[in-house]
Amino acid sequence: MEQRHLGRTGLRVSRLGLGTLTWGRSAEGPDESGAAEQLKAFWEAGGTLVDTADVYGGGEAEYILGQLIGGLVPRRDLVIATKAGSVPDPGRRFDGSRGHLLAALDDSLARLGTEYVDLWQVHAFDPSTPLEETLQALDLAVSSGRARYAGVSGFSGWQLAKAATWQLAAPGVRTRLASTQMEYSLLQRGVEREVLPAALDLGVGLLPSSPLGRGVLTGKYRDGIPADSRGASAAMGGFVDPYLDDAASRIVDAVATAAHGLAVTPLQVALAWIRDRPGVVAPIVGARTSAQLGAALSVEALSLPEEIGRALDDVSAPVHRYPDQDWSTL
Repeated sequence: MEQRHLGRTGLRVSRLGLGTLTWGRSAEGPDESGAAEQLKAFWEAGGTLVDTADVYGGGEAEYILGQLIGGLVPRRDLVIATKAGSVPDPGRRFDGSRGHLLAALDDSLARLGTEYVDLWQVHAFDPSTPLEETLQALDLAVSSGRARYAGVSGFSGWQLAKAATWQLAAPGVRTRLASTQMEYSLLQRGVEREVLPAALDLGVGLLPSSPLGRGVLTGKYRDGIPADSRGASAAMGGFVDPYLDDAASRIVDAVATAAHGLAVTPLQVALAWIRDRPGVVAPIVGARTSAQLGAALSVEALSLPEEIGRALDDVSAPVHRYPDQDWSTL
């Protein structure tokens, strides 16, 4: 699998990442045996970037990954990325305080059974904590060797620009932001308004989550909601539902038409489109089964013809109005 630099850093990662959001969730994700099959298949295909978080499965995703490192896949062959900052507290969803973040990192390292993570990410912006305090936790994690690189997740355009600029301009030894993780797909192109321009300007690599539109771009919901799908799940149905409207259906139909013409699957078309967008380093793909992961890995050999890419750009184009577009065109 092709390797790409993560932002303006020396870290190289596979151009497809393995997501573990559903690991440790018995109803929606793979058990430890299924996770092992996925990790081995991903590694054998040349994949290196594995993305997790301290709250996935209540910590179980990190624990399962830690059980597989070393025995199944050499630690040195993986780029392990985890996150901290989300908390199971209805009164405060995010905690970006230095104390919480560094304690969470220590807990993550214990579950993962490793002395360091390759990429440590702030899971979300915390408006209750000064941003410079949150960013200091990243500096301390890297300077202590517990993290090799640092990034953020779920930051809006101004939040990302402020954080990345602070790390570049503030006095002292700062850790530049290597990455930002945001939802991005043919069904969700909102990051193109401000997040992506900020990332491109400041040398921050974009790691798209839900690159298949929460599974909708595979086409499996075109004729209803399959009983064994996330859309039919009590826990995940609300996650899928926003992408089952008429606007999304038109985009899914266009993807299916392109797939038919290229003799490939809608999944391959949608994933190839997002993988090769400007600023994108590695879409993060989560799979329930090894077969689903295998389908995603098969996209490595596919590059979309320019005319297909332009057609998909047009049918899925987000509306850009003042002040998101060039003022000279208004």
